[in-house]
Amino acid sequence: MGDESGLYPATGWHTRGEMGGFWSQPIKLLDGVWFGVDGSWLGKQVPATKYTSGYGYQRIDYGNGIQRTDFVPDGVRATLVGLSFSSTTNKTVKLDLDAHSELMPAYPWGGTTPNAGQANLQDTGSYAGGALRFRDQGTSPIPNATKHDYNALVGSQLRPTNHALGANHRGPQDPAVVCPMDGTPPARCDDSAIGKGTGGRLSYDVKLKAGQKTTVWFAVAGSDAGKASAEREYRKAISNPEKLLKAKIDDRAGIAGRSKVSLPGDQLLQQSVEWSKQNLADSVQEAHNLQIRDVNEGKDYPVPAGTVDSARWFGAGFPDYPWIFATDGEYTSYAAVAAGQFDTVKAHLKALQEISDLLNDGSGKVAHEIVPTGDVYFGSNQSAGNTDETVKFPSIVALLWRWTGDDRFRDQLYDFSVRNLKYAYRELDQDNDGWLEGLANVERSGMGAEKLDSTVYLARGLRDLADLAASKRDKPTQQWATAKADDLEKRFESQWWVQQAFGYADSVDDPADPANDNKPIFQRHWTGVTPMEAMLTRPGQLDAPLASINHAKIALDQREKPCYTGEFGLFHTGTGPTADPGGNPGATCDNIVSAVKSERAIFSLNTSIMAVAEGNFGRLGQNQQQVYTTGNARIQLDPKVWETPGAMPEIAPSPDAPANIDRPFTDRSMALQAWGAYGVLWPVVHQQLGVDPDLGHGKLAVVPQIPGGQQKVAGSNIKVGRGAVDVSATLENKELRTTVRTSGVRADVTVGAVLPAGAKVARVSVDGKSTKYQLVTTSRGTEVRVAAHGSSTNLRITLH
Repeated sequence: MGDESGLYPATGWHTRGEMGGFWSQPIKLLDGVWFGVDGSWLGKQVPATKYTSGYGYQRIDYGNGIQRTDFVPDGVRATLVGLSFSSTTNKTVKLDLDAHSELMPAYPWGGTTPNAGQANLQDTGSYAGGALRFRDQGTSPIPNATKHDYNALVGSQLRPTNHALGANHRGPQDPAVVCPMDGTPPARCDDSAIGKGTGGRLSYDVKLKAGQKTTVWFAVAGSDAGKASAEREYRKAISNPEKLLKAKIDDRAGIAGRSKVSLPGDQLLQQSVEWSKQNLADSVQEAHNLQIRDVNEGKDYPVPAGTVDSARWFGAGFPDYPWIFATDGEYTSYAAVAAGQFDTVKAHLKALQEISDLLNDGSGKVAHEIVPTGDVYFGSNQSAGNTDETVKFPSIVALLWRWTGDDRFRDQLYDFSVRNLKYAYRELDQDNDGWLEGLANVERSGMGAEKLDSTVYLARGLRDLADLAASKRDKPTQQWATAKADDLEKRFESQWWVQQAFGYADSVDDPADPANDNKPIFQRHWTGVTPMEAMLTRPGQLDAPLASINHAKIALDQREKPCYTGEFGLFHTGTGPTADPGGNPGATCDNIVSAVKSERAIFSLNTSIMAVAEGNFGRLGQNQQQVYTTGNARIQLDPKVWETPGAMPEIAPSPDAPANIDRPFTDRSMALQAWGAYGVLWPVVHQQLGVDPDLGHGKLAVVPQIPGGQQKVAGSNIKVGRGAVDVSATLENKELRTTVRTSGVRADVTVGAVLPAGAKVARVSVDGKSTKYQLVTTSRGTEVRVAAHGSSTNLRITLH
């Protein structure tokens, strides 16, 4: 992780300045590598002219016919960097590589106890076999530390003509500007105050031939498992870089080939679908031998509770959050299944279960934040939350089961899913009112003990657990979960709806105060959209959101107004009668006084929640869902907005969140955040294309809805189970057509279409023959549905 010119500014804030560079979880290897050609450093004296994000690689063009390609080969703990030279004459160039190490674990951080400075040991450097070798071995002088042996190697396929070792070697970033650990940093730093790395240089003579391209490959490899392990990784990487690059590009082409969409009426969103699939693949991380330790929000460093052999997950955000989160992983799962990336979701959930059970002694509580070392920052039995993560877990298990039909996976996580909700009622409902206490997605002053999003996701989790239990013939659990769900849903609207706010309360007041027991508190947070976003699966009924249709219309209409929605999507916290000076004139939407200031920061997650909520109610118009899908697509793809081309960021440029590109590298939000893909892939694949698998029950429905102002949506190779679906939907004149083809799908298939508002059906035919059909009213609108026969169905609906 560096900048787009190929330099490596000190980056990030968890340990200020140390979150960039080269990493192989759970350790950092290097601060960076720098290249000089004939005495001029690339990115400084030889400026970068173009940066390209590719499928699985990055490329930088410089002057003088020089191009740099970086990629991480799958299955190898290394980065490969290729420098390509083009010349019009035969000549020899002098090539220098500088490397500066920083071997350190992902935890402790800069502000924890103990901190990264106390845990980090001095690196040593050496040269052997044509490569620079860096090492950090010993036992950190902190309680309960164990001996470690971290290693990194840097070298090339070419034999160096010379080498040097020393404390610096940061190319044009010498002498280094050092960031202080706290206080105001310089605009740009080169290292941190806790840095204990060292450096080296390798020099080469590279012979160029006129008219021919010459590429020199370099490898940065390492391991936390000793010197021999690092050497093996280095040899695997440098042995055949071209083959590894081809394998990487081929793998990413396979990812691009799944859930491939055609959206002629919204080509920006079509492009965002393609890049969101790559963003998810870019986010995958893996670590081994995680020492599970409750560090109590950075206050403790006890003996580990045990070891998890391996974990694979969607890293939440880069550069500061590339580790395991429950909340992030749960939202990201919806995007990932729509992209056909089932295996990483399964691995992420399995890692959460193993870590949580070891940490929490099988209580059923889901850990919140786990660093790749195994250190759990938050989420033990002693922590106050997060309630929503625990109650969401059964829903993600059910999601995977429905999209894959994988009973073995369901069985692996079924017991944990039961324990999730039993724990929630046992430990988080102290007043026995059915509304859970504990921390949730938003924590601000003045909030009540019981949060809306925890309530919403509990309602969904109960229905999903009941469905899983029924499939397992676990009648006691099915009856328990169903009874709880029935009771919650019956009381939900009367408890949580706030008519004068045109929306749902964010929380209800502390049940310990009899005078204010269950008093609704409305503060305009984004979580107010979750009752429309979460879909509930009830036996014998079509899926529907928790929110009533009447209340959903009022609430969504309200959230579309400028007091809640900005240029790129939904604010974290909307404005009210106490709107901040300089706010949008006329943006006040209600007269409820709140002690909480507005936060007009637009997170890609908040916008995703709104996009999904709009789609659940068939609101796909240009001033409805399209506002939010376009918002996320623009911050990912618009050259006027992006920070990293093609990467979905954590926060959009917003009135209360200035653009990252104008902020120091040590004070930025995430350049790539996985959960933003939820607001692109799920609305397109599940809502617009209408792909809705229930393979656990042997069913698949494909009922597309064409967005307002458009005439066609299509998708191919949408993965369901071990098979795939192609779907095309068109609206021309007064005729709706849906074409569905399945391959390798073992399920009863229903095909249909959502009718335009107010439309009436004149005739329905399948494959040219009139057929019987069902008219079904759902939260999306009126749907025509027919049973498919065979692997290809051409549905035509003629409208009055």
